[in-house]
Amino acid sequence: MTSNPFFAPSDLPYELPPFARIRNEHFLPAFVRGMDEQLAEVAAISAGAGPATFENTVEALERSGAVLDRVSRVFFNKAACDTDDEIQALEAEITPRLAAHDDALLLDPALFARLDALHGRREQLGLDAEQLMLLERHHTRRVRAGARLAPEQQQRLRELNTEIAARCTEFGQNLRTADAAAALVLDRAEELAGLSADQIAAAARNAHALGHEGKFVLSLKNFSNQPELAALDDPALRERLLAASLGRGIDSNGSVAVALAGLRAERAALLGYPSHAAWEVADRTAGTTEAVEDLLGRLVAPAVANAEREGAALAEAAGVAEIGAADWQYYSERVRKERFDLDAAALRPYLELETVLHDGVFHAAGLVYGISFTPRPDLVPHHPDARIYEVHDADGSQLGLYVGDFHARESKRGGAWMDALVPQSRLLGHQPVVVNHLNVAKPPAGEPVLLTWSEVHTLFHEFGHALHGLFSDVRYPLLSGTQVPRDFVEFPSQVNEVWADWPEVLAHYARHHVTGEPMPPELPARLREAETFGAGFRMVEHQAAAVLDWAWHSLSADQVPEEGAAEAFETAALQRSGLAMAAIPPRYRTGYFSHVFHGGYAAGYYGYRWAEVLDADTVRWFRENGKTVRESGEIFRRELLSKGGSVDPLGAFRAVVGRDAQIEPLLARHGLDG
Repeated sequence: MTSNPFFAPSDLPYELPPFARIRNEHFLPAFVRGMDEQLAEVAAISAGAGPATFENTVEALERSGAVLDRVSRVFFNKAACDTDDEIQALEAEITPRLAAHDDALLLDPALFARLDALHGRREQLGLDAEQLMLLERHHTRRVRAGARLAPEQQQRLRELNTEIAARCTEFGQNLRTADAAAALVLDRAEELAGLSADQIAAAARNAHALGHEGKFVLSLKNFSNQPELAALDDPALRERLLAASLGRGIDSNGSVAVALAGLRAERAALLGYPSHAAWEVADRTAGTTEAVEDLLGRLVAPAVANAEREGAALAEAAGVAEIGAADWQYYSERVRKERFDLDAAALRPYLELETVLHDGVFHAAGLVYGISFTPRPDLVPHHPDARIYEVHDADGSQLGLYVGDFHARESKRGGAWMDALVPQSRLLGHQPVVVNHLNVAKPPAGEPVLLTWSEVHTLFHEFGHALHGLFSDVRYPLLSGTQVPRDFVEFPSQVNEVWADWPEVLAHYARHHVTGEPMPPELPARLREAETFGAGFRMVEHQAAAVLDWAWHSLSADQVPEEGAAEAFETAALQRSGLAMAAIPPRYRTGYFSHVFHGGYAAGYYGYRWAEVLDADTVRWFRENGKTVRESGEIFRRELLSKGGSVDPLGAFRAVVGRDAQIEPLLARHGLDG
């Protein structure tokens, strides 16, 4: 298949993948060739004549696997955002093969011997700081992957990795089926009383797309508390919606979660760790399980106390003794209106997607970093819903491409995320191509896309990941962009959320989509005043998910529950942590916790909160350091965003802020300091 577009570098600007020429039948041959080529490249490195050098071993590794990298980045982007039966079948086939391929690279004894010899005399090699970090990462990855184990142990490790990969794919595909089955199908628009006209219209379009002509469908987002719960007037429908959300996936995925917990625990023991959590955290900024548990534990009491106060206020507003989980968001909106004179629905006409993107997200990036964005309609993205922008630096030089894919569709998984289609690397001559995915309902042609305040923050958040990729300025691919520890990667994206309601930025984009009138000045003030309202709820639901992830992955192999005991295990874990609040379910339950059973966040969901300690402290630095926003942005970019994984991440934080992080700004942000 000489015409396979993955077999040679793309001839498009920035080596953007040639999506117009890529077909499903190209993927498997490219995966096969890519794996074969990389194995041959590594074999040549391992068998190289003469002693190992940085250039003939470490740098050669960084140049290997070009075809495999190209096809992997496009395929897994497609599998996440535009899948079909053929892609899902191929994903189930290729994922275990890729796991075996990774093991072949990481456990190659001849290659490890060369790396180990270089690592042993690394201080005498005359390497610069980035080269030392690269050598350290390659060596550490292999030690952690089992390169020092005996051959029979490595064989069992390979089997475990292959099965884990297959089970993760199974979890994700089961969840897609469960999400579809759990969607609520309604006969009449009147049943959706409380939703806005455009939300009801979106439910009708969703029904049409799913084959329920003339009806209305509420499809589920990938978290527990569905956004419609804040508006639906019918309490019985709220109960149905929440029950559908909380119950999905447990029948098909409960046993998969148990199996994954057992496989990961066995692998950790083989590698010399008491649990998967201990193995994971040893290579993260937290460093130890004790540090993670200390942070999570410190936040439980103030979060629960605040949530209980909030619950009492909501019960009073509802005229009941105790507020139920399905009613929490509904009455929370009403208390917010009464206490702060703030109606979430009243914000949406001022939050039109195109204006938020261009006059908010892009404008803020210009203010803080001096960059600009130019549409490239001549370039073909991965899906017709997506659009491509060329990014230019403050001096006019070309920086990379930004791809935005913001709409929900049946073929797209839930949530929001960033991918690098082409990671930056000076070694390979690559400038970055990054993509942001959201799941905003698509209106009829010609009508505006009006966002919720939460969706605005999500867009700014994911764009923070995009900036981390766009600003990467490193030599080696392994250290590029967002390739930093899992409990650090959310830090830059969370910092970027601050610009959503930074007064100068908010005033620039929050304009009525019909009249062009700015958002009334009292609304932003009320918005900021109301930020801490509901902080207890948000903290408890997030903490509960983090604790649940941690509980599953802190098990030793002999502690893993029986196959049918996933729900009982979940209940016990939440009770032990003090977070078992009936009115506040975890943000994710086991059956649909794809972050940890399908994605890369196993024993890592705590990282959002861990990174938020750094984020809140950095936001305080932006506000109080006495420099202009532009000056501060240059420091943040130069010392942290541009470094990728080439420096110690906490050292990069200290280079920006000038000291270690403090937890007090985080507590203040959530109203948990009192």
